[in-house]
Amino acid sequence: MRSLTRDQLAGGAFDVAHTGGAPIPPVTILQVGDGNFLRGFVDWMVDVANGQGLTNAGVAIAQPLDQGISGLLKAQDNLYTVLLRGIGNGREVESRRVVSCVADALNPYADWARMVELTSSPALRFFVSNTTEAGIADREEPYTPGTCQDSFPAKVAALLHARYTALGGTADSGLVFLPCELIEANGSNLKRIVLAHAKRWGLEAGFADWIETHNHFLNTLVDRIVPGYPRDEAAALAAKWGYDDKLAVAAEPFHVWVIEGPAHLADELPLHKAGLDVVWTDDLQPYRTRKVRILNGAHTASALAAYCAGLDTVKSMMDDPTVSAYLNKVMFEEIVPYVPLPEAERQDYARTIMERFGNPYIRHELISIALNSVSKWQVRVLPSLKDAVARNGRAPAGLSFSLAALLRFYRGTLADGAYAGRREAGSYPISDNAEVIAAMSAAWAAHAGDANALVAALLSDTRLWKEDLTAIPGLAARVAGSLAAIEAKGMKAAMADLVADLVADPVAG
Repeated sequence: MRSLTRDQLAGGAFDVAHTGGAPIPPVTILQVGDGNFLRGFVDWMVDVANGQGLTNAGVAIAQPLDQGISGLLKAQDNLYTVLLRGIGNGREVESRRVVSCVADALNPYADWARMVELTSSPALRFFVSNTTEAGIADREEPYTPGTCQDSFPAKVAALLHARYTALGGTADSGLVFLPCELIEANGSNLKRIVLAHAKRWGLEAGFADWIETHNHFLNTLVDRIVPGYPRDEAAALAAKWGYDDKLAVAAEPFHVWVIEGPAHLADELPLHKAGLDVVWTDDLQPYRTRKVRILNGAHTASALAAYCAGLDTVKSMMDDPTVSAYLNKVMFEEIVPYVPLPEAERQDYARTIMERFGNPYIRHELISIALNSVSKWQVRVLPSLKDAVARNGRAPAGLSFSLAALLRFYRGTLADGAYAGRREAGSYPISDNAEVIAAMSAAWAAHAGDANALVAALLSDTRLWKEDLTAIPGLAARVAGSLAAIEAKGMKAAMADLVADLVADPVAG
């Protein structure tokens, strides 16, 4: 089997989309993060834009940890394949592209001097990262010039100081930071922590002024499911493609990158002009609300009920007539109408989400979505429910049912420090913080035979929801009724009855 090399790619040895014929572009983007997501999202976008002549951007990928894939990347001439598969407009779609924009790959723990050299280059303009949600954290550590800092923000502070020193702190030497970590205000938080390091390290005041004035830390929102290396299909895909690629990345076609920043920066990185769904805006919040309520909210509102009904994946949930009918009612009648965006935009996004949920190439386990469901329901579902109450004067039936399903999911027993629930297929782990587990366990022990008392005890517990949910008109009664039905008939039958009632009398919802 042939290896994936630039010479073979340029010579036409492989029938695959790629940016060919040009030398490796100069490094204008430094990326901390070598995982599947950034390679199947940002780097893929840059390569598409390079292929259309809109950009001539090279990416240098730095491992965020001492262990990473820089060696594997170099062994493949910094090339890898992105395989997109999913559902688009009701049809299965597939495309493949070899990404060739990666100009360098390094381990900063082993070669900090190279990391400093790249950061200090006048050609560098953008700094991308994905160091997980825990990466942008303020952890005090000493300044260690000449060696790699430990935390990501400390790395950024040290690298920026090296650039400031090398280039004289000029106005045009600032960088644009595009963090992709999934936390709110990721750019603002990164900037705050970098400045805190600079102050603690006693670095000169002019350096902090340069960070504030000439560097841009932009808040971003990213959305694409990237399962990663298709291990189970690797041999078959290699035979089909005609080359071996140990770094191939499988992803869904859907992608959105929302960047909160000034328009002139969009012109410097015109990915949106390449037909890519990259949105530059002066207000990220509506897009965050759209994702949290529609994508995440629909997940949380349906996953626990589906799991207790005997299903295991999002795809199986979409294939089940009862659960998919429930999700459709909740999505389009109880979530979408309350998202603060134009009607066409929120409807189109919701339809796209439903297609993504049904992607046959992605196995998304419902039990993984169930992790920490109390806080997720409070953030993702409760705002839609409260907006519906404000408009209609009563709690909506479907979202109320989702809360009843959550309470049923949390019915468990404590043994050897672990809390486990039970469905027909057997036991399952219930993972949440200790306070939530204690509250759920105590309420079920005290009120297992009385749905009204159980619901009153749990919905009024402000430790769980940060407010008393029994104050929401009609919610406790609807949740108690649904929970009683679930206990008497089972999850699937109770859900089927709810859907039938909503179809027969939509106004009652």
